Parts: sequence; C-alpha cells; structure tokens
Amino acid sequence: MKRRTVHLIFGATALFTGLAAGWQTSQLWQAERVNAAIAAAGSVDADLPEAQFAQALALSRGTDSEAATRAWKALIAGERADLREGARYNLGNLHLREALAHGEADIANALPLVELAKQRYRDALRERPDDWEARYNLERALWLAPEIEQAAAAEDEGPEPPRERVVTTLQGVRLDLP
Repeated sequence: MKRRTVHLIFGATALFTGLAAGWQTSQLWQAERVNAAIAAAGSVDADLPEAQFAQALALSRGTDSEAATRAWKALIAGERADLREGARYNLGNLHLREALAHGEADIANALPLVELAKQRYRDALRERPDDWEARYNLERALWLAPEIEQAAAAEDEGPEPPRERVVTTLQGVRLDLP
C-alpha cells in the first residue's frame, strides 16, 4: 500500500511537471514569434500587439515623437486592456519627456505637453488605480504645472473671517462665575 501511494504521488508530480513544461514551451514559442516580428523593424506583424507595443516603445526612445504618439494611440484604441493601460502610461511619459526637453526657456510649448501627460496618467489611473508609477509621474507633472482651479481657489479664499463666540452673543447669559 505504501509503495503504491509513493508511485501515485510520483506519477502525479511527473504529470504536473510535464504540463508546466508544455505551457512554458508554448510561451517560449510565442516570445520567439514576437522577437522575430520586432527584428523585422520595417513591418510589424498585425496579429501581434506585443510587437506593436515594442515598436511604439522603440519609437518613443528615438527622435520621432509624432510616430510614437500615433503608435501609442493605435494601441490605446486596441482591444487588449493590458496593452491599453501600458500605452496610456507610456504616452504620458512621452509627453512629459517632451515637456522637460523644452525646458524653462520655452514654457509656452511645454505647458500643453504637461497637461496632456497629466490627462494620460489620469486615464491610466482610472483603469488601474493601484498603478504607483502612474501616480508618481502624475505627481511630478502636477508639480511642474499645478491645477489652475486649485491655485485660483486658494487665492480667492483669502483669510478666514474671525468667528464669533456663541456665549457672548446670547442674551441673558452671565459670563462671570457663580
């Protein structure tokens, strides 16, 4: 009885390990297919959204920001939620990087890019509120360009009016000790 139990446990473990190896092999084939599509830089396989994501990331690191923006927007319009989320975040990064490249000398052109970055980070956070990288980058963008409504509200409020004490305004109340 004991020998049979050991053989059953061994067989189950071998079966589970074989299934895991088969799944890993299929993942490896998919990764090789994606890598082959990325290697063919001129044409991206339309069936592989991962390859489109990798190409958009490569364009973002280059100098052609318009092509990168088009690639990210195409992924945002796609049907894969995980790639949409990453595309929103990376498009925000692209806008923020462009704004920082303009610097303080060209603030008029940098401010709209910061606003676009803030919007993309907010879109990414709406889809996945626990994305701490998007939160951090949104915070950085807010430091660069604070919200106009918040700044205007702080200026409009001014100092608070002094509050009256209730006891002094009541009639027939004595303030001295008994």
